Amino acid sequence: MTFNELGLSEKVLQAVEASGYKTPTPIQAQAIPHALAGRDVLGIAQTGTGKTAAFTLPMLSRLEQGRARARMPRTLILEPTRELAAQVEESFIRYGVNHKLNVALLIGGVSFADQETKITRGADILIATPGRLLDFSERGKLLLTGIEILVIDEADRMLDMGFIPDIERICKLVPFTRQTLFFSATMPPEITRLTETFLHNPVRIEVARAASTAITIVQGLVASATGPAKRETLRRLIRDAADFKNAIIFCNRKRDVAVLHKSLQKHGFNAGALHGDMDQRARMASLDAFKTGDVDLIVCSDVAARGLDIPDVSHVFNFDVPTHAEDYVHRIGRTGRAGKSGVAISIVTRADQKHILEIERLIARKIDWLSKETIAELDVEDAPEAPSSPSKGARSRRAPHARDENKRAESSDAPQRGERPAPTRSRRRAEHPHAALAPVEALTEAKTATQAKTATEAKAAPVRRRPAPRPDDDDAPVVGMGDHVPMFLRRPVKAKPTKVAG
Repeated sequence: MTFNELGLSEKVLQAVEASGYKTPTPIQAQAIPHALAGRDVLGIAQTGTGKTAAFTLPMLSRLEQGRARARMPRTLILEPTRELAAQVEESFIRYGVNHKLNVALLIGGVSFADQETKITRGADILIATPGRLLDFSERGKLLLTGIEILVIDEADRMLDMGFIPDIERICKLVPFTRQTLFFSATMPPEITRLTETFLHNPVRIEVARAASTAITIVQGLVASATGPAKRETLRRLIRDAADFKNAIIFCNRKRDVAVLHKSLQKHGFNAGALHGDMDQRARMASLDAFKTGDVDLIVCSDVAARGLDIPDVSHVFNFDVPTHAEDYVHRIGRTGRAGKSGVAISIVTRADQKHILEIERLIARKIDWLSKETIAELDVEDAPEAPSSPSKGARSRRAPHARDENKRAESSDAPQRGERPAPTRSRRRAEHPHAALAPVEALTEAKTATQAKTATEAKAAPVRRRPAPRPDDDDAPVVGMGDHVPMFLRRPVKAKPTKVAG
């Protein structure tokens, strides 16, 4: 079958031919005719099978008639990440070269005002991430009442990122009579519920078993210790890779992406990085550098695992084995695309063995080990030591050092030139009454002892009483001074004898 048999318009066929494609993929051959007929489509296919063109080409053919109005786009495509949204925009620009259609991209990390200008001018095709789209809608900058075609791409990734409530809100804002094209690589129960709610009598197209991997990808496992040895294992695999052109390296955490990227550059590898903490401009620059060949290695978190169409990726390395088996399918799907061959190698530590079993259960095949060493052999020295008292051999190995310390301590005990030597740390600890206790216990014990001592001293101290009044004191208190009257004021004033005249 050729593209000419699918019912696409002449302008679209010319753009496809100019792009060098002649034969549609299975998902394209089955989805495009139903999409052109206006039917809802539920497409289930593994990554790298051409799902983007399966909805891009029929949408371009249907949009040749009609015109967009201000703030009311005609079609809406929802993508889970900014990179996927930008990639879909590139597909519309490439295949819509013969069309005069306005394409607007609503994603975070870029100017809100520039995006508002495109929406106000009128957009035939609106490509958006859920968060930024709802932001525009809540501000009254966007009306979704004119949507004719709604595309939900990478639905299982939307589920993983927590976008399903946003998707449900958006589906209630668009017209009930719209056409819905729904694509996902896997069909967990939550996604099945979503399709039953918002799709109307859809055509189900499943060109490959859910969560299967392409047969063109050679998969392998390599055992490795953790820490710096793991990074050395990766460098060795890159150096020894046959037919190496470029590679995507996946880590589970963003901070590990930064550490590994810096390590590769330190050892002379031409590497870039891509993770969620980078701003949009840096992310796009790093991705463009990898696409154009300026760098041949790119270290990524799972933000790049879904749907990125980077041609001719020869290798994928899982520096960290993914904790979710579905992520493994999407990661290695970056290579072996469009019938080309690829290699996917995962570096496995002892903690990763359970995840490997889940992956093999999901893809229904056994992954071969490429290393001669086993996990148990490599991780013996990596295993954490149990807290215990030192062995006899360890004490004997430390004995000379301990004896030297004792000799130095003994020689320093005698005063030198009349000076008293400062006590060593061990002596200070030994002299401290609470040295054997843990820090918190020592503080508590010391506080209790201090309080007890204070109470004992207070009980033993004699009660201080006022001295007995002197015989010539006046017992009557002085008004206003109470018991604190100075003694000289308490003595009575002797009256002077009165002289009698005469």
